[in-house]
Amino acid sequence: MKVLLIKDVKSLGKAGEIKEVKDGYGKNFLVGKGFALHATDEVIAEYEAKQAELKKIEAEEIAAAKELAEKLNTTKLTIKHKIGANGHLIGSVTNKEISESLNEEFGIDIDKKNISLKNKIKSAGIFEVDCKLGHGIHADLKVDVIGVE
Repeated sequence: MKVLLIKDVKSLGKAGEIKEVKDGYGKNFLVGKGFALHATDEVIAEYEAKQAELKKIEAEEIAAAKELAEKLNTTKLTIKHKIGANGHLIGSVTNKEISESLNEEFGIDIDKKNISLKNKIKSAGIFEVDCKLGHGIHADLKVDVIGVE
């Protein structure tokens, strides 16, 4: 019996492979537990079409992430933060604050979890912040922190 693996099976192979297995193992275990489908021509064609669609969607996401990275690399975000008597910020500028300001000022929505600060921002000045955009694409955003009283 030929089966199309839809999940990785430790002793058999990876998802997407077509394997020849014994009838009982294929019907009762692999198909029964949802690890594989019976490999007919229609099932294989449907699986390949689905994989092509997923690759197309992934390519679109990568293109959008690269475009956003270019935009972020040329963007300078200004954040106004309260400053204390000693010249240092009261508290620090957080990734949540950067995310909200980016959304308000430029309409760019990046989750605060995807913004990483190398060091805490506790003083006024210009800082570089790393933004993860998915699919291994990163952008460096310049953040200008201005102290206000």
